[in-house]
Amino acid sequence: MNAELAPGLYIVATPIGNLGDLSPRAAHILSNAAVVAVEDSRVTAGLLRHIGVKRPMTPYHDHNAEHVRPGLIARMGTEAVALVSDAGTPLISDPGYKLVRDARAAGHLVVTIPGPCAAIAALTLAGLPTDRFLYCGFLPPKAQARATAIAEIAPVRATLVLYESGPRLHATLAALAEGLGDREAAVTREITKRFEEAVTGSLSVLAAKYADAPPRGEIVIVVAPPGEPEAASVEDADEALTEALARLPMAKAVSEVAKKLGVDRKLLYARALEMKG
Repeated sequence: MNAELAPGLYIVATPIGNLGDLSPRAAHILSNAAVVAVEDSRVTAGLLRHIGVKRPMTPYHDHNAEHVRPGLIARMGTEAVALVSDAGTPLISDPGYKLVRDARAAGHLVVTIPGPCAAIAALTLAGLPTDRFLYCGFLPPKAQARATAIAEIAPVRATLVLYESGPRLHATLAALAEGLGDREAAVTREITKRFEEAVTGSLSVLAAKYADAPPRGEIVIVVAPPGEPEAASVEDADEALTEALARLPMAKAVSEVAKKLGVDRKLLYARALEMKG
């Protein structure tokens, strides 16, 4: 493989636990980049030692990004700049999207080197539907803000993926059970490490399990999508149709109620004709 890298930005996924998961391509990029933009130089230094290289590192995180970014963008014109997070795929619950945006705006090459991602790995362990999922990151730490955030995602018909820390796990699981209903879920932790585990059960059961014994390590919560909504009753349909007919032409009123309640449009239209008659 050619050691010479074209100038630009290289987004490099790194292991989330097991250093054996670093891909040969990622190792090549890190070994030959002019500079590596890192969250924590101590963490990345350990990874570089693992592959037997030393490279210049520049801290790039939420607290210094605005100050550091222009210099990195300038260097991309003539040098290869690698971006890593402490673990996993950069930009997933980590800073970086503005660096990518500005690099592309400046006309620089932007390349991604895919690899480990805790959210995707947790989905494979959870045994829950994966045809559609929503990555939610970390929920707010304060109870009211957390409840509001949960209410926003409750109607989404997809599996939910959230990151959490051990000390906050019980409170988050309890809040999810209250806001989403007692859905099936999985708590995954220590992914790719020796004590990797995925504990499954309903949200309430999981909340009780971790009430007095918060686990250590990075945690991903995976929550099943909501069940099928209950069919609207005849009374509900009549009430909604009456209200809609009072302000809309019949065809529009029928369409609105059919979409809102999931009721067959032809049946609603026939009912609307009865009401008008």
